[in-house]
Amino acid sequence: MSATVIAGVEIPESALMREVTDLLESSAPPLIYHHSRRVFLWGSLRGRKRGLSYDPELLYAGALFHDLGLTERFASSDQRFELDGADEARRVLLEHGVAPERADLVWEAIALHTTPEIPWRMAPEVALVTAGVELDVLGFGYDEVTAQERAEVTAAHPRPDFKRKILRAFANGMAHRPQTTFGTVNADVLTHCLPGFVRDDFVQIILASKWSG
Repeated sequence: MSATVIAGVEIPESALMREVTDLLESSAPPLIYHHSRRVFLWGSLRGRKRGLSYDPELLYAGALFHDLGLTERFASSDQRFELDGADEARRVLLEHGVAPERADLVWEAIALHTTPEIPWRMAPEVALVTAGVELDVLGFGYDEVTAQERAEVTAAHPRPDFKRKILRAFANGMAHRPQTTFGTVNADVLTHCLPGFVRDDFVQIILASKWSG
C-alpha cells in the first residue's frame, strides 16, 4: 500500500499511528478529525521551513489527540480539556511500548498547545503542534506555507465554516467546567459563547485573598 502524501508531507501509517487515527475517527466529529490532521500537516510544513528536525510519529500523535478533550467521549472530566487529550495520548503510547520520555513529549505538546510562546522554546514536537494549531485556528504563520500547500491541505481536509464551528466545539467542550478556563485563552471563548459566564479576574483574586497585605 502506497503512503498517503499531502502537500509533500507523508502521513505516518505505522500500526500504532493507524490506531491513533482510528481512535480519533471513532471518537470525534469530522470537524475535529479534519482540524487535527491539518494541525499535523501545518506543523510539519512550518517545521520544515524553519529547518527543524522532528519525529513525525510524535508530532502526529500530538496533533491528532490535541483536541480529544473536546469530544463527547473524553470531555466528561473537570480538568482542562487539554489535559484530557494529553493524558489519553500518553496512556495509549505507553501501552504500546513507546519510551516514557517520548510519550512525555506528546503529553507536553498537547497540554501546552493553548499556551502562547512557551511551546516554541521546547522540543520541536512540542513547538510544532502549537505551530499547526496557531495556523489553523488563528492564522498565525499563514504566509509561511505557500498558496499551493494551503490548497492541497484544505482539499484533503476541508474547513467549511470552520471559524464558527470550532468556536462552538470549544464552548461545548468547556461549558460544564468553566472554572478550568481561568488564566487561559479558553476564557475568551466562554465569554463570547456561554451566556452568563463571568470570567475570574486575576487582580481581584489577589486583592481578595486572605493575606493582609
